[in-house]
Amino acid sequence: MSAKNFIDRELAEQIQSKVGTPCYVYSEAALRESAAKVLAFPNAYGLTARYAMKASPNSNILRLFASMGLHFDASSGYEVRRAIAAGIEPQRISLSTQELPEDFDSLVESGISVNICSISQLKRYGAALPGGKVGLRFNPGLGSGGTQRTNVGGPASSFGIWHEQLDEVKQLVEKYDLDVFRIHSHIGSGSDPEVWIRVVSMNLDLVDAFPSVTHLNLGGGYKVGRVEGEKTTDLQVIGKKMKVEFEEFANRTGRKIHLEVEPGTYLVANCTSILSRVQDETATGESGYKFLKLDTGMTDNTRPSMYGAQHPMWVLPADDSKRGEEDYIVVGHCCESGDILTPAPGDPEALSPRRLTEARLGDYFVIGGAGAYCSSMSSKNYNSFPESAEVLVREGGRVAVIRERQPLEQIWANEVAVL
Repeated sequence: MSAKNFIDRELAEQIQSKVGTPCYVYSEAALRESAAKVLAFPNAYGLTARYAMKASPNSNILRLFASMGLHFDASSGYEVRRAIAAGIEPQRISLSTQELPEDFDSLVESGISVNICSISQLKRYGAALPGGKVGLRFNPGLGSGGTQRTNVGGPASSFGIWHEQLDEVKQLVEKYDLDVFRIHSHIGSGSDPEVWIRVVSMNLDLVDAFPSVTHLNLGGGYKVGRVEGEKTTDLQVIGKKMKVEFEEFANRTGRKIHLEVEPGTYLVANCTSILSRVQDETATGESGYKFLKLDTGMTDNTRPSMYGAQHPMWVLPADDSKRGEEDYIVVGHCCESGDILTPAPGDPEALSPRRLTEARLGDYFVIGGAGAYCSSMSSKNYNSFPESAEVLVREGGRVAVIRERQPLEQIWANEVAVL
């Protein structure tokens, strides 16, 4: 499953008339379809499916997913507050964070749950909330991901409590009389069923160490193919294998463990495109390249320049003229040599020309697979470009603005004049 272009010229012109370009365009139908697939994740003794809101935290996306029954994974205290402000009940929010907020105790009292991610966090939590209910995030010693930057398990990752610290964790749990109800882990982004089975087995061993645990959260990281040739995780294949592991654990221990998953990318990546326009072009001779310059770039999508990530791209001609094809390097509008949208796969330093419909100035240009870690992870306001607008294409085809383009004055609104 790779990203498809759901934007035609008529829709592009409608969006242009409402908010201009560049703009993030979400498909409500695609969002609902992906949510339904996650909610159908096979399980033995119950499922809680959470959306990792860091992937794309617009309040409309949160409310849409909430209406379908999804819960939420937050990665900071600020995300917790943002979700609550969007109308999400605190009881549906779980916090796993590198930086435990100062007011974590008040957040817990409001109804959220917390997964402790380090020994120091465990000590802070226990001192503030002795006897409290808590989850524990472990690094099981295994990771998976396309690059080291998307691998969040194993010895090179700082996420979670290293599994060899289990005895120290148990001592602290006993010291503070904590009720450990959940074990949590997240290994990164991968689609290999055998890797996931190893992860399940390793984490069920951790569940076995805490008799009070009723939930096992296996995180997200279910890989999505954005372009042809990239694999998309088959949740049914992985889930059915996981289910067997949970059933065997129940037969062995008598404990029926509730499964939690918390995908982000899987839910939104291929449900969104960036609509932009070709605003310039240049070439560097016979031994060089032809460059297309867009009115978007790393200000809206840092993934290519960070990871060498690949996104599908389409030229939408602004007229009905017959066009051939050309090889292009597609670049952004920033004064930054790294603002390249067509790097070599996995190598942000190398250029990889893309075969596209011949483009002309003023044509629309669509970048697909842009729903996850684009709007939420953009290099906002670099070169003082304003934050882009976002629209939702409703199931009936109506275009609804869900974030206005940032007013220019807002960029410097918090600056304090001292000179």
